[in-house]
Amino acid sequence: MKKAFLITVLSLIILSCGNEKSENKKILSDSSGNINNVSIVVDNDLWSGSIGDAIRTTLAVTVDGLPQDEPMYSMNQIPTSVFTGFVTKNRTILKVESSQKTSTTILEDVYAKPQCVVVVSGPTKDAITNEIIANANKIREAFKTLELKEKQRRINLSLFNDKGIEDKLGVSIKFPSAYRIAKQDDKFFWIRKDIEKGSMNLMLYELPYEAIKRSDSVVTTIIKTRDSIGKKYIPGPLEGTYMITENAYTPFHFETFLDKKPTLETKGLWDVKNAFMSGPFINYAVEDKNNNRWLVIEGFVFAPSVEKRDYMFELEAIIKSIKIK
Repeated sequence: MKKAFLITVLSLIILSCGNEKSENKKILSDSSGNINNVSIVVDNDLWSGSIGDAIRTTLAVTVDGLPQDEPMYSMNQIPTSVFTGFVTKNRTILKVESSQKTSTTILEDVYAKPQCVVVVSGPTKDAITNEIIANANKIREAFKTLELKEKQRRINLSLFNDKGIEDKLGVSIKFPSAYRIAKQDDKFFWIRKDIEKGSMNLMLYELPYEAIKRSDSVVTTIIKTRDSIGKKYIPGPLEGTYMITENAYTPFHFETFLDKKPTLETKGLWDVKNAFMSGPFINYAVEDKNNNRWLVIEGFVFAPSVEKRDYMFELEAIIKSIKIK
């Protein structure tokens, strides 16, 4: 009897602990908000002073490679006293807090999921201002990492069947079913989506490994290559017109990685030879040593008289989904 009684008591204790853990486990709702829109939780007096200036300098930095100045992030300031309920569910949040210790902390899924909450704290206004400036890149990248994942999640809801691209180029790339293949020529693909005032476009093709050599003139090589591709495959509105690179605009150039492979990233402006059309492009040349080639993936947008940041961000998210077989 005693043994049976002890077993019963232990069972009740275990069940009670299990229920307590279940109750303590936080159930998070889905986050919300437009892509690249950050909620700034800071009181009005701080927002109008040096702390607000530092935040704006950090998050409203101009996006490289666009024809007009556009901020990397749109911002919505919220006083601390009203930061409650639904407004806490935004996907990206920057909070300013008073603390004896100066720090920048990046938190995940605090009030909703997925979510990135950056908390900047310090004992004085100057300390917080300097902390924001010192960690500007870290803050921007934390938000961008999550926003790219969120954009890719949305893209994955309705995907184009990329089997034809995979068969020809040996790559998998995820883009929405709203896109279509506008032109294909063996191992060249032009993919596009019509938008209200223009189009969003992707190009995929390969080059021999010896076509691009890392040197001081590598950007010139990339531009000459894309110009030859534009002349061959991307016609303008009139006979004899075709896409080229805007030569009055110096491209931005970086080294990065795509699918864990060394990649040359070039951003700039394109236009159409002998026609009044132009827009931004982002070009990635992936060094694919395993297949003895360079794989080129480019996104470009034609959208006159409207902002282009979010269009280019979608193309970047698509391009960064690529997997090379």
